[in-house]
Formats: sequence, structure tokens, C-alpha cells
Amino acid sequence: MNPRLATAIVNGLLIGAAVIALLPLAWMLSVSLMAPGEASSFPPFLPGEPRLDNYESLFARAGTGRYLANSLLVAGTITVLSVVLNTMAGYAFAKLRFAGRDRLFTALVGALVIPAEVAMLPLFLLLKPLGLVNSYGGVIVPAMATIFGIFLVRQYARSIPDELLEAARIDGAGEARIFVVIVLPLLKPVLVTLIFTFLGSWNDFMWPLIVLADQRYFTLPVALAALSGEHVQDSELMMAGSVVTVAPVLLLFLALQRYYLRGLLLGSIKG
Repeated sequence: MNPRLATAIVNGLLIGAAVIALLPLAWMLSVSLMAPGEASSFPPFLPGEPRLDNYESLFARAGTGRYLANSLLVAGTITVLSVVLNTMAGYAFAKLRFAGRDRLFTALVGALVIPAEVAMLPLFLLLKPLGLVNSYGGVIVPAMATIFGIFLVRQYARSIPDELLEAARIDGAGEARIFVVIVLPLLKPVLVTLIFTFLGSWNDFMWPLIVLADQRYFTLPVALAALSGEHVQDSELMMAGSVVTVAPVLLLFLALQRYYLRGLLLGSIKG
């Protein structure tokens, strides 16, 4: 086959796949700008007169501003804590020697095969006597560190030369200073990957739904699900809520995607 023809076919297939993937997002944005009931017309893709009434109703009457702040608080806190804890734990498993290190890491990796849904009930029963149910802490604490995050940092940290760390110890540097001054700058590519914990925390629906009962603490996905029960026929309002929920993480991913992919590739190659 002609190389140019093969390239054209591959590019055409990729463009077609991209259009199929983006079409639902474009339709969601378009419907969110329609007047009430206009989404039921045919063809339902483009609004007759784009308007922001649905967004105004969403923030003025549905209290979406509070839910947006809740999601920012929860996802931001989880991201900061997970980056710190995953980095420290991953470095410890990679470079520090302590009793049972390898066995403990093997057990952690083995736990990856356990579905998260299986652990939700025991986790809920554990948090209840601690007073963390129906609070921000009930959402944040279980997500402060993840096995995958520890694994990712550990695999990348193994590429740090032992001689570099030993030289720093000989010079009198303590472990804390070695970690902050030497290790963290070297782990920068994988740290950017861990920042994408924000995406998972922002989009998480099941666990906040289980642990949060008070509507004041609802995150955006949970609030949007509750709102859909009240306005099940109002497609335009629901699509506006979907845009508000999806837009922040979509923009974050587009801004940092090259760093994200680079961190994943470096972690896999150097591991």
C-alpha cells in the first residue's frame, strides 16, 4: 500500500474517532445554551438564540456555587495531601531500608486487585465511630494516599542513584533535607502526574454519595444527581450543570496533558 494512502487512512480514522468522542461534549454545551424545552425540537443540536439563563438558574436557585466550592475544597485538599504522602511513601519504599519493606510493598500491590466497592462498607463502618461520616473529612481521609500513587513514585524513585544519596549523607545531610533538596526536584515529572489525582477526586461520585448525607457538604457530581431527580424533564438545566462539572477538569487536563503523559512514560521506562 502506498505510504501516503496509509497515512491518510490512519489520520482519517483518528479524526473520525476524535469527532465521535467530542460530539457528546459539543452537544452538552449546545443544549446548555438553549431555552427551556428547545432540546426536544428537531434538529436539537444548535440553539436558536444562545442564552445563559440556565447557568443563572443553576447558581441563583440551585445553589451550585456552594457545591462548586465544596468540590474545589475536597479535590484540592486530597490532591495536596496525596502528593505529599504518596511521594514520601514511594521514596521510602524505593530507597530507605526498613524491616518488612518488600513484603509490605508486595501486599500493597496485591491489594490493587480488590475492587474499591468491596472496601466501601468496612471503610464506612471505620469512619463512623471516628465522627467523620457526613463531613469533608469522610471524603478526604480515605483518599489521602493511594496504592497506585505510591507504586508510581516508587518505580520512578528507583532510578535515583544510590551514590548521590550516600554522598549527601556523608556530607552530613539529614534524611529530611535529602528528601526536600535532592529527591523532590528529581521526582518533579512524576509529581505532575500525581496532580491528576484532582481529576479523580473531582469526578468521584460513589463515595461522597455514601458518606455525605447533609446537602451542605455535597460535591458537584452528587449535587447534580440530586438536582436531576428534581428537574428530570429540564434537559437544558441538567446540561448546564454537566458543563460546570466537566469544564474545570477538562481544562486542567488539556493544560497539563503533556506533563501527565511524560510522567507516566518516564515512570514506566525507568521502573
